[in-house]
Amino acid sequence: MNGQNAVTPSAEGIAAAVRKTKSRGLPPVHLWNPDFCGDLDMRIARDGTWFYLGTPIGRPELVRLFSTILKKEEGKYYLVTPVEKVGITVDDAPFVAVDFEREGSGREQVLTFTTNVGDTAVAGPDHPIRVERDAETGEPSPYVLVRAELEALIDRKSFYRLVEIGAHHEGWFGLWSSGAFFPVIPSSEMEA
Repeated sequence: MNGQNAVTPSAEGIAAAVRKTKSRGLPPVHLWNPDFCGDLDMRIARDGTWFYLGTPIGRPELVRLFSTILKKEEGKYYLVTPVEKVGITVDDAPFVAVDFEREGSGREQVLTFTTNVGDTAVAGPDHPIRVERDAETGEPSPYVLVRAELEALIDRKSFYRLVEIGAHHEGWFGLWSSGAFFPVIPSSEMEA
């Protein structure tokens, strides 16, 4: 937005614009390509807490609303409406997988993750699990893809539960879900 009619974006204005769309389910953010309006002082911490102007957003329904209009483009995160696009800061992943359900076992098992904002993702080819390891400490950071380049960091308690149901396959220790195997760590490192 250029010129004299430029308006500084605000969380309240974005929330109002999203409420006007009144769509069921997730809004079609992949179809919305408005002009960039600037950055908003909004941040998602590694633990999944959303902050606005340095203060935690205490209303879960507002966090959920914002989470539905989150979009990632070229490694950056934005909140988008049909008429606005504002940049926000994400410390790690925009969501946290706070729990999962397991159906079946072994290669036949299906893992369904639930995020801190109420999304679900069935791990599989369309929603892969990946694990990054800190180069200095070796500490794992596991993620599951939730939607459109947006991942959830799998919380520690869930990751420990996942390790308990892991399996060895082709030199790797990892997880099966929806017929796909997701490597976590080389099997040789598990034995060391």
